[in-house]
Amino acid sequence: MTAGNDFDPNEVELFTARLTPHRSLNRTGFLVLMAFVSVVSFAAGVVFLIMGAWPVVGFFGLDMLAIYWAFRVNFRRAKASEEIRVTPSELCVRRISHRGHVMEFRFNPLWVQLDRKSHAEFGIERLYLVSRGRRVAIASFLGPEEKESFSKALVAALQTARRGVSYNPLS
Repeated sequence: MTAGNDFDPNEVELFTARLTPHRSLNRTGFLVLMAFVSVVSFAAGVVFLIMGAWPVVGFFGLDMLAIYWAFRVNFRRAKASEEIRVTPSELCVRRISHRGHVMEFRFNPLWVQLDRKSHAEFGIERLYLVSRGRRVAIASFLGPEEKESFSKALVAALQTARRGVSYNPLS
């Protein structure tokens, strides 16, 4: 038997997802926005300078600095991610913070349950993996509709793991 014919049903990936925070403004949009805010602040600063209210120009500069700092923090936080992988023998949640810190949670897919915290008007607010007294929040980056779709796919993968993988060499 060659290595190409080996089949390990425990290593088949039933579900894989990489979740990242959504940011509606990309780098180009950020540069355009900062250029626009700079031009408006400069023009308003010149108007106040001509009127004799020269200290206002400094406040426009502080506003620009605060807006720039807020966007830099926002872009830095967008580096966070969450990876979820389901195999017949393991459910692995790997969380990477925006600073690069990694946390891993491993569960037996036969014992894990997906717990949903829903609101009647807004839909799913939180998703949790619960197993043996441990409760881990997942998919916090997603909106309510995305959480609904994600939870359906994850539940289907968990059900497949519970049933067991069938091997069909012809497919």
